[in-house]
Amino acid sequence: MYKLLKQSKESKARVGVLQTSHGSIKTPFFMPIATKGAVKNLSVAELEQLGAEIILSNTYHLYLQPGEKLIKKAGGLHKFMNWSKPILTDSGGYQVFSLSKIRKIKPEGVEFQSHLDGSKHFLTPEKSIQIQQDLGVDIMMALDVCPPGDAKKSEIKDAVDATYNWAKLCKKQWQKKKNKQQLFGIIQGGIYKDLRELSLKQITGLNFSGYALGGLAVGEDRQDMYKVLQAIAHKLPNDNPRYLMGLGRPEEIVFAVKQGIDMFDCVIQTREARHGRLYQFCTQRQKGAIKLFGSIYYQTINIKNSGYRQDLKPINAQSKIKLLNTHSKAYLYHLLKTEEGLGLRLATLNNVEFYLELMRKIQVAIQKLKL
Repeated sequence: MYKLLKQSKESKARVGVLQTSHGSIKTPFFMPIATKGAVKNLSVAELEQLGAEIILSNTYHLYLQPGEKLIKKAGGLHKFMNWSKPILTDSGGYQVFSLSKIRKIKPEGVEFQSHLDGSKHFLTPEKSIQIQQDLGVDIMMALDVCPPGDAKKSEIKDAVDATYNWAKLCKKQWQKKKNKQQLFGIIQGGIYKDLRELSLKQITGLNFSGYALGGLAVGEDRQDMYKVLQAIAHKLPNDNPRYLMGLGRPEEIVFAVKQGIDMFDCVIQTREARHGRLYQFCTQRQKGAIKLFGSIYYQTINIKNSGYRQDLKPINAQSKIKLLNTHSKAYLYHLLKTEEGLGLRLATLNNVEFYLELMRKIQVAIQKLKL
């Protein structure tokens, strides 16, 4: 399922290949977010053109609308959205736990109200797996408890215990109908090294297909997050893919790769695009340049800034996408200011391309032992 190809001598960064039932993916990789079965403002054809190898969809949202039974009837999520490459789904837990005012955690699962119509639902570990099996995705996530970054240590310990108990139930349900779908376990523990070590021992002892670090980038201080990554990431099993959930900014991804992380996801590229914030590679001399590694720098620009109103230079002259290397910044400024849908599409294309290209540059750097 996972084959390690090269380990850097400069850091703990590594290159490998993750095999799934819908194809193989070279690691480390980034998963564009297709929450409801679509990456916001992009078509499947555009994702393929950008070189995306895997996407992430959301169990919670697809369960509520249109429902996993309809998607199963359609032949699974791949056929429903006409995507032929791998799909990972999160368990739905994070979305449920973010509904702090309309949910209640119980030993056997979590009771919550739909954010759509207020209807009541009960999500158990078994039901989370059953939904993901009906969706027919390649990689499923076990249901976990994700406390906020500022939670008390006692609350985080409770989350670690519940996550372990639910992980065992998830695996049992998975084994009842075991097929080519993979199941990843999630390690919790907040910013506390002893709780992370405990959760690491518990979850890896269950022998999942892969392992994720959850409960980071949820409000804790960034330096505390870095300390957790430095202490825990390299201790995840070497023969399994390692997934850091919900992170993040380009420099954070580079840092995590150096700690041995293989998989990433974040809404940042599509969310920032909707606000006119573009990610682009640049030279060291350009204003606001942030160093990533070697000679690789990037900057962010706010295309809604009035300084771009008459800027006739390409949106991104380096882009391989014709729409980006031919249309001007002034045109994109105009589209976003007038709320034309094409503007959102162009901004999203730019940011998704940047993140996918960043991962390709990282892979090359590791292969050349320069990261």
